[in-house]
Amino acid sequence: MKIAYLTPEYPHSKTGKAGGIGTSILNLSKALLAKGLNVSILVYGQDEDGYFEDGGIHFYKIKNIKVKGISFFLTQKKVERLINKLHEERKIDIVEAPDWTGFSAFINPKCPLVIRLNGSDTYFCHLDKRKVKFKNKFLEKRALKHANGIISVSAFTGALTNRLFELNRKFTVIPNGIDPNAFRPMHSHKNDKQTILYFGTLIRKKGLLELASIFNLVHEKNKAVELILVGKDSPDISSGSRSTWELMQPLFSKSALKKVNYTGAVPYAKMREKIDTATLCVFPTFAEALPVSWLEAMALEKPVVASNVGWASEIIQDGKDGFLVDPKDHKAYSDKIIKLLDDAVFAQEMAMAARIKIENNFTSEIVAEKSVLFYKKYLN
Repeated sequence: MKIAYLTPEYPHSKTGKAGGIGTSILNLSKALLAKGLNVSILVYGQDEDGYFEDGGIHFYKIKNIKVKGISFFLTQKKVERLINKLHEERKIDIVEAPDWTGFSAFINPKCPLVIRLNGSDTYFCHLDKRKVKFKNKFLEKRALKHANGIISVSAFTGALTNRLFELNRKFTVIPNGIDPNAFRPMHSHKNDKQTILYFGTLIRKKGLLELASIFNLVHEKNKAVELILVGKDSPDISSGSRSTWELMQPLFSKSALKKVNYTGAVPYAKMREKIDTATLCVFPTFAEALPVSWLEAMALEKPVVASNVGWASEIIQDGKDGFLVDPKDHKAYSDKIIKLLDDAVFAQEMAMAARIKIENNFTSEIVAEKSVLFYKKYLN
């Protein structure tokens, strides 16, 4: 089987930086390659057209066509021609595309095209209580209607997507996965200090403004604990501020702010060490589909305090392999953090249960096997 992934991002030095979609494709591609399958990555939005091979994966860089008013459509047709050419040359059998901005809306390939729901713009605008652009919603709906099949990384995301677009598409739930060997805990990285780690983009929808108030309450009970923030800063659409970090700082008490360490973004290769040395990880987000960051923290045996929104219970069983709390309930959220800081034995039991959860449900190998079975339905 020869599978192609159409994507706006992929974490490679020749294709640029990537977020959750790119990372999930990377993890899946490696697992498929290990199973002997042929994988191609079609990355649009590149600085030039080109091809290269790395680690057995075929990469096609696609430069967007720029013509005022019709750039998006012309680029889709350019991608369609490439897909059909590769299919005719028997280099690909099936294509998977993301739901984000409906890039596949006007792509009509000669091979099956499936969409994996990682969260469309319409989906995230709904969760973030913002108005979605008409163009994006139109394209996303058209792409979903014309896809041969639909995968969703969570049941919550699939059901909400159907409701928002007034569709009744059947979907198969296949979560994101990670390589548990690449995220095996190294207890030699233990840190004598107690630290609370958040990693991800600094943005309102991920609960960063709530986190400031939560940490103030934790700091009142534990003056020694440090909050570490890792990730790129971002503008805040709601306030018009150029920086979420600037919005956060006045929300901390003066004393608590002295215990906050914002590192900015770090290379993906160094992120593992940041997680390894943390006492626990926090994810007070309001808008996700099925976040890879949670899986990485759990695989590295870190107790997690996450939000209790939608998809969360599909990853974490509250009280067993993590805590799920409403981020707006600052006291309840801070109480769970304090519980983990004060009770090291309980925290370790939760962390070990989290690792087992990943090994049993969220490995790249499991995701690859489920994905291949899904693809075969459309190839047959």
